[in-house]
Amino acid sequence: MEQMLNEAWQVRQDNFPNIIQLDFPAKTKSISVTGSECMLKCAHCNGHFLQAMDPISTWQESLGQEIKSCLISGGCDKEGRVPVSHYLPYIKGIKDSRRQINLHVGLQDEQEIEQFSQLADVVSFDFVGDNETIREVYGLNKRVEDYILAYVRLQRKVSVIPHICIGLRGGQISGEYKALEILKEIGVKGLVFIVFSPTDGTLYAKREPAPLQEVIRILCKARIDFPDIPINLGCMRPKGRYRFELDQLAVRSGVNKIVQPTPGVMAMAEKMGLEVIRGEECCVL
Repeated sequence: MEQMLNEAWQVRQDNFPNIIQLDFPAKTKSISVTGSECMLKCAHCNGHFLQAMDPISTWQESLGQEIKSCLISGGCDKEGRVPVSHYLPYIKGIKDSRRQINLHVGLQDEQEIEQFSQLADVVSFDFVGDNETIREVYGLNKRVEDYILAYVRLQRKVSVIPHICIGLRGGQISGEYKALEILKEIGVKGLVFIVFSPTDGTLYAKREPAPLQEVIRILCKARIDFPDIPINLGCMRPKGRYRFELDQLAVRSGVNKIVQPTPGVMAMAEKMGLEVIRGEECCVL
């Protein structure tokens, strides 16, 4: 792993200025179009992460002047779609309030993408590279080809940043390398990595996160294979000692941005010769 870290760091040095962004996204509001409801009840989430999001129907009350952007997501239907097209008047209202919009939409068809494409500054898309992971985690009768098609459709109409959850299948590495291989072939302008975290009330509550060394190997592989695109570490990752060590090693692996970094990351980055820029919005804005 040490050899991979050194190689990844050199790739970063060769392609980017000595700057890293540390994001504390207090100026991005998370909004759900479905409230806390999700039809899929996925093995890693079971709607848990929706509970901390504000309902879109009350956006005017929940967005103070300090809010500069919104992550608009929600629960999925049985086809793996977040029904954002049903809430376009609300989304347009947020857009008209001069706030940036990051849409998380799932598996959309061309007609739906056309409807929301002019409202999104960027779309976050969960990309999965393994058929069994799709079936086991999401309970969907879909294949990797469906994710490729949805991603390519989005690419044609809007800026889209794929997100890869390392260890999504209950902490097991299953399709992450394949996802990188596919994205390298079809094209990508940026990558966000998150890391599976066991969550109470889910099927995977008793599982462990992916081994830290495997997570770092994937980050290094991404940096080496995608030398000139931004690679960010998103906010969803395990807490505690695991997160502390992950963040430290992520700096060495050449990421460009870390969201909600642990204490010590700034000192680590400066030790590596990086200038730290503080951000206040979510991972793709």
